Amino acid sequence: MINRSRFFNTSADFVYVELRNKIINKQIRPGERLPEVKIATEMDVSRTPVREALRRLASEGLVRIIPNSGARVSAPTVAEMQGAYLVREHLESLSVVLACKNGLDRRTLERIEEVIVAEEYAFTARDLEASLEANNAFHRLISEASKNPVLIEYIDNIMLRTNVYVLFYDTFSEETNYSTTEHKEILRAIATRDVDQAEDIMRKHLKHSHSMLTLPEEIIYTKKGRA
Repeated sequence: MINRSRFFNTSADFVYVELRNKIINKQIRPGERLPEVKIATEMDVSRTPVREALRRLASEGLVRIIPNSGARVSAPTVAEMQGAYLVREHLESLSVVLACKNGLDRRTLERIEEVIVAEEYAFTARDLEASLEANNAFHRLISEASKNPVLIEYIDNIMLRTNVYVLFYDTFSEETNYSTTEHKEILRAIATRDVDQAEDIMRKHLKHSHSMLTLPEEIIYTKKGRA
C-alpha cells in the first residue's frame, strides 16, 4: 500500500485533505462523530495533526468542535439554511445595487467573463467543487465592485457558510446550467447599470440556489423531533 502522507508537506495537511474528501464525497455523513484517536490510528499519525486538521475544517464550517464532546461533521438544519440564505439575499442585493452605481471597469468585466467560462466548463465536467469555486469567484467580484469593505467581508463570511450547504446537500443533478445563465443576466444588468433588474435577478438567483438543496430526511426528522 502506498503511503499517501509522504506526498504532503505536513501530516496535518494529509489528514485535512483526507477528511475533507471523505466529507465532501459523503463517506462521512453530516452529524457523524470524528474521534481524534480513531482518525489518528487509521491514518497512522499522532493526535496533534488530527487536531490541527479538525480546526481547519471547522474554520471552513465543515466540522463543528463541541467543548467536552469532540468534533462532528456539521449538520445544518432547515432553519439555519433558510436564515443564511435570507441574509445572503439581502447582502448581495445591496452589493449589486452598489456595483451598478459604481460601474465595472474593463479588467473586472473581463475577470467576471473568465469566471463564467470556467463555471460552464465545471458544469459540463460535473465537477461540483470547481463549479462552486467559480460561483464564489463570480459573487466575490460583484461584491468587490460594491467598493464597500464591510459588505465584502460579510458576503465572504456568508458564502463560506452556504458553501457547506452546497457541498452537503446539492445533488448537482440539474440538466440545464441555470446558474451560469443567471450569472450572465446579472452581469448584463450591472454592465447597463439597471439597478432594479440586477437586484431582482440576484434575489431570484439566490432563491433558486437555495431551492436546489436537498436535506436528507433523517436530518429533518431528527430536528423536528427535537423541537
